Amino acid sequence: MTPTLLSQRAPLSSTSSAIPRVDSVLRLSLHPVLDRRAVVDGAWWPYSRDAAAELPGLIAAVDQRLQRTTLLVGVQRDAWQSIPHRMPARGRQVRFGWFRHADSRVITLIFAAGEPVVLLVIPPGTAAGPGEVMLKLTAQDTAGLSIDDILTVARLPPDPALRGTAADSLACWEDEGGSVTDQEAPSSTRRPSAPA
Repeated sequence: MTPTLLSQRAPLSSTSSAIPRVDSVLRLSLHPVLDRRAVVDGAWWPYSRDAAAELPGLIAAVDQRLQRTTLLVGVQRDAWQSIPHRMPARGRQVRFGWFRHADSRVITLIFAAGEPVVLLVIPPGTAAGPGEVMLKLTAQDTAGLSIDDILTVARLPPDPALRGTAADSLACWEDEGGSVTDQEAPSSTRRPSAPA
């Protein structure tokens, strides 16, 4: 079943299809149209949290599908294992930015030209049903939805592997007084900024 677009905009590249695609082998979905109103451009469902093992396939697939050249990948440091400083990819070295205060639920790919692509990372141990729903949902128009909204629609529980990470601690940090336990983080509909 192929998701349909809710609105038509210019495709990412002149050769990209206007129909969203879900790659079931790599478990990657990309919306073919960049929409700065959307918080994510698709989703990726890696098989593990080993960055060195998982990211080469993602970089190659995104480069091929969007016909762009990934130069930098931004990840939340505590969400991944074995994050390299650089990784060879089709005649170049892709650099990695490790950020402690980035959202652990996303990964950002920065290209030689064009807007960055932000992907929602579906936790590796997610059951097939919610994982597939998430891939299909993020291939559609998600403008106006926060990451929390997308997770709620897909009925995806929080990733227990991220407990105690910087992203989890942000959820229980009060604005001026310090840490507060069991306080829910405000949901944001703002697109994560690209790593510098």
